[in-house]
Amino acid sequence: MTTAADIMHPGAQWVPATETLDRAAQLMRELDVGALPVSDPTDADERMCGILTDRDIVVDCVAAGHDPARVTAGDLCQGTPRWVSTEADLQEVLREMEGNQIRRLPVIDQNKRLVGVISEADLAHHLSDDQLAEFVERVYA
Repeated sequence: MTTAADIMHPGAQWVPATETLDRAAQLMRELDVGALPVSDPTDADERMCGILTDRDIVVDCVAAGHDPARVTAGDLCQGTPRWVSTEADLQEVLREMEGNQIRRLPVIDQNKRLVGVISEADLAHHLSDDQLAEFVERVYA
């Protein structure tokens, strides 16, 4: 059985909700990623309060005329953060991503720590061409 731990890109890194978007964008560049999970620094367990994408920064901040040096990651986090455990099987991962139309899914271990992220590219290595086409159709519908 293929699990989320088998699929994920390990070593994901948080960005605090209080971090400015210009710094978050620099971190994305340094890590060569298009999204970062956002943690709530006021929570002792640093629970996830959302995920920030490069598109969020461009569309919701820069294109809207806001200064990314003054807007924080937490300002753009919306909705309930989605995630799966390391033990989730491939079908559960697909259900979570397709059902919520998301392209990146944080993976949390049994201690509720962020251990990785699953992206479309990660899924492409584990799905047949037909399964991948179906996934893309459902996520982008």
